[in-house]
Amino acid sequence: MSGKQDSGRSYHLQCTGEALKTANAHSSPENITLFGSCFCPFVQRVWVTLEHLGFDYKVHEVDPYEKPAELLELSPKGLVPALRLDGFNPPRALNESAVIMDFLLDLAASNTKRSSHTTESLFPPLSDPYARALIRLQADTVNRSLVPAFYRYLQAQDEEKQIEGAKGFVDAIDSLVKLFERAERDGCTSYGLWHERGSLSYADVMAAPWILRATNVLTHYRDFVLPEGERFRGYVDRLLSHPAFKRTCSTEQLYLDSYERYAFNRPNTSQVANAINSGTALP
Repeated sequence: MSGKQDSGRSYHLQCTGEALKTANAHSSPENITLFGSCFCPFVQRVWVTLEHLGFDYKVHEVDPYEKPAELLELSPKGLVPALRLDGFNPPRALNESAVIMDFLLDLAASNTKRSSHTTESLFPPLSDPYARALIRLQADTVNRSLVPAFYRYLQAQDEEKQIEGAKGFVDAIDSLVKLFERAERDGCTSYGLWHERGSLSYADVMAAPWILRATNVLTHYRDFVLPEGERFRGYVDRLLSHPAFKRTCSTEQLYLDSYERYAFNRPNTSQVANAINSGTALP
């Protein structure tokens, strides 16, 4: 850990930088309200989707560890993200990042007035089910391998476990890259930023928050360096510079402060951290 000591810094309660500008631009009541926390990568997935599809929505930041009643009404475990649909009486709710993303994509596709946005979907058209399935495989690898590997690495405390964690995280990245290369071999190059002329894909949005945190949190607390290679570095550059993603990013210090508790594996850091420590599935 490069001699770093736990300073006791806490997580932030308000986003900063570009994310703050975006949140302020979405502070008025709308039919869709995103309940989230500025440091949460699962929230960022949904936020990027909202931005990419061009929805009108409101951002409502909450402290997920205090679990306010308004959040528990939407998300039974008190986890973010949660979506409140205020166009219904009474309002309806959704939770779980992938479920919300799927809902937003379906909602955009079903609205004929949004034809310009439906062409910017995160999936190939229904007429290409194989290409859609490949993106689903990529997203599944992100959830099953990349995400838990990130937390195992960050929470590891002794040197041997950290070396093991670094290898596990790099292996997870390699598995994702192999799936990108498979799609390329099969001629599915229109969707996914792995390809220079590809568009943002569902799998890209799934992976991006953790790739970002690898470049700041893992670099700071674990001296981690992303794998070399022109193709991979080009992918990361395109991913992190995509306008919809950049608009949801806070400044680096917010992430360093908010993830210090993970880096030193403080007790009861989060339900995710507890799951990693106990070897159980992520909540």
